[in-house]
Amino acid sequence: MGRRRKKENEEKEVVEENKKQDQKENQKEKVVESRRARRKSKKLKSANDKIKKLRKVLVIMLLFLLVIYYVLKIVYQTGRFTIVLDSSSDMKGAMVMYESKENKLTRRTLSADVLDFITNISGDWIPENINNEADGSHNGDNYVAYTFYLENVGDETIHYWYEINIDDVVKNVDEAIRVAVYLNDDKVVYAKQNSKTNQPEEKTVAFKDKDRVMLEQRKNFKSGDIDKFTIVIWIEGDDPDCIDDLIGGEMKMHMEVTEEHIKQE
Repeated sequence: MGRRRKKENEEKEVVEENKKQDQKENQKEKVVESRRARRKSKKLKSANDKIKKLRKVLVIMLLFLLVIYYVLKIVYQTGRFTIVLDSSSDMKGAMVMYESKENKLTRRTLSADVLDFITNISGDWIPENINNEADGSHNGDNYVAYTFYLENVGDETIHYWYEINIDDVVKNVDEAIRVAVYLNDDKVVYAKQNSKTNQPEEKTVAFKDKDRVMLEQRKNFKSGDIDKFTIVIWIEGDDPDCIDDLIGGEMKMHMEVTEEHIKQE
């Protein structure tokens, strides 16, 4: 009996020891699992933080690209050619500008309708009566045409300057651009000088400089006088500089009119 009890006690001790070992192993596994879970959680948190940062960067880049897109769209698709009456004219109150003699709606800024795409043509294809064809925008196939008026509504005789400024050029398209300026019935065609000879193109006046197409003065603009302007712009296909490299080019210009008062006798 004593031996049996002793054996039973020994067996109980072994079972208890095994239970303790199992508990220790379970605790170790739980610690290991807990550490793994914490590491995994940290990795997930780090990955989520990176994804959030990446999303913010992508959103900022998208917004930036959208801003650039709309700025370029406004610059190149809206009012590629405008006419601006200098602010000093408004102060003197002598000269006004409008695009229709039938409806003299005076404005400080006039804008020609744009053409989304033009290809090269010959200037000979443009109607001979383009100056008297219509008021405002009257574009044709592959050319821009715009007619407007200046009137001296003051009591004094004045001079004024008119100039066409080059705002931007893409892919050197200005090498083959022609700008015809009609003042009343007088016509002058402006072009960039030949890149090889450095001489004016045939039947043209060379651009004033790299920033201006032209600059001219109209003298003795008397009270009640009305001047009619027609501006025609095209790409001259007969220009030696009209080559395939110009395809996709653009040119942005605007015209300014500045009043100049003179002493009256």
